Amino acid sequence: MRKTKIICTLGPATEKADTIRQLIEHGADVFRINMSHATPDWVRTIVPRIRKLADDLRRPVGVLLDTQGPAIRTGPVKTPLKLNKGDTLEFTVRGAKPTKEKSVSVNYDKFVRDVNVGDSILVDNGLIKLKIIEKKRDRVISRVLTPATLGSHRHINLPGVHISLPALTRKDIADVRLGAKLGVDFVALSFVRKPSDLDELRDLLIRNKSKACVLAKIEDQAAVGSINDIIRAADIVMIARGDLGIEVPMEELPIIQRRIVKSCIHLEKPVIVATHLLESMITNRIPTRAEITDVANAVFEQADAIMLSGETTVGRYPVECVDVLDRVALRTERSGGAGYAEGAPLEDARKKTAASAVVLANSMPRSKIIAFTRHGRMARYFSNLRPEHSTIFAFTPNEEVRRQLSMSWGVCPQRIEFGDDPNTNIETAEKLLRDQRLTSPGDNLIITSDVRVRGERIDCVQLRTVK
Repeated sequence: MRKTKIICTLGPATEKADTIRQLIEHGADVFRINMSHATPDWVRTIVPRIRKLADDLRRPVGVLLDTQGPAIRTGPVKTPLKLNKGDTLEFTVRGAKPTKEKSVSVNYDKFVRDVNVGDSILVDNGLIKLKIIEKKRDRVISRVLTPATLGSHRHINLPGVHISLPALTRKDIADVRLGAKLGVDFVALSFVRKPSDLDELRDLLIRNKSKACVLAKIEDQAAVGSINDIIRAADIVMIARGDLGIEVPMEELPIIQRRIVKSCIHLEKPVIVATHLLESMITNRIPTRAEITDVANAVFEQADAIMLSGETTVGRYPVECVDVLDRVALRTERSGGAGYAEGAPLEDARKKTAASAVVLANSMPRSKIIAFTRHGRMARYFSNLRPEHSTIFAFTPNEEVRRQLSMSWGVCPQRIEFGDDPNTNIETAEKLLRDQRLTSPGDNLIITSDVRVRGERIDCVQLRTVK
């Protein structure tokens, strides 16, 4: 069974029920809804559609709502501006009238205050690079460093510049409330800069009676500089390589990715590698060999999940993309991993119990780990230890926990009702695995559960062989 989870972003190419069904059947574990493009009405339609199809297929499929975040964008232009190297481009704020032949407005009123002469401005995903040469009360003058054509509503990056934008915009707040109402499983905060940004999102979710996991998107230099504190404050971390790759020198990106994956495993937080995994497959049926290697590297580093964006929103071959990820992940997992979990600290008795079970599982052929969990913690302990070859079957009575575990490496979540007798729970779990043909005679089951000893419950590790 594949241990690395696959996240698919839904869009015009994949919104129909039949396509979503195919994506689930071919291995999608979580569906992402990108609120930079999705409308509230579309979200109200698509989330119940995902839930119904997942129920029909008896698969624990999670739903991730990804907020737009405080994006800085250029305003509209009547005709695209042709920019030559050395040209002057003016950025205006607060409705100021242009004073230059080539001028564009910016949607962020504090733009002039936040930037300084000498700072770089990157526009349209880094295709246009400029340097600030002058700033006035309501405008910034820049010099064009790379020739390009500037259209309307293009994204602006300001590497190394501290931005005064709020962590959650009014649109984000409305979208999070909608997600809470629909019961999404994960909510991502875009452009996280500090741990308190995540606290703000978590408070909003609590106020709206949502237990969704809080996901931090690492997209700029400020986040990289505070990465361990952000990881501790988050439930899940996403390495969003699109914006991040614009904000940092390109040669630093693989190093940053590896460091974040390793830190997340050490700090016991699931981590996602996202963006440009199979970018060429938006238009081509076959990926490039470099893309295959990139995916394999993320799997070798033992990231919890790998994510598709444009490949499954507007691409021609969304189902084929999932097949490629599935094949590459399965093969790479058989070859071993980076071993980052070996340095993870074990801080309490329950984690040490999980570690002893993993040591036992690693030493035995045909072993499977079984965890009973009400809140998902024990299953995540096992996941974080990255067992060498054992699938982690996590049994929980909570459907929400079952869906949230769809993001955790190596975990196959199952839902059963818990009784008062631990032995009965174990027997129920074994029967479910037999009925679904997830075990066969001779398999070794390493079971963590509680048992009664003199009227008290204690944690224990059991070894059973399937008859």
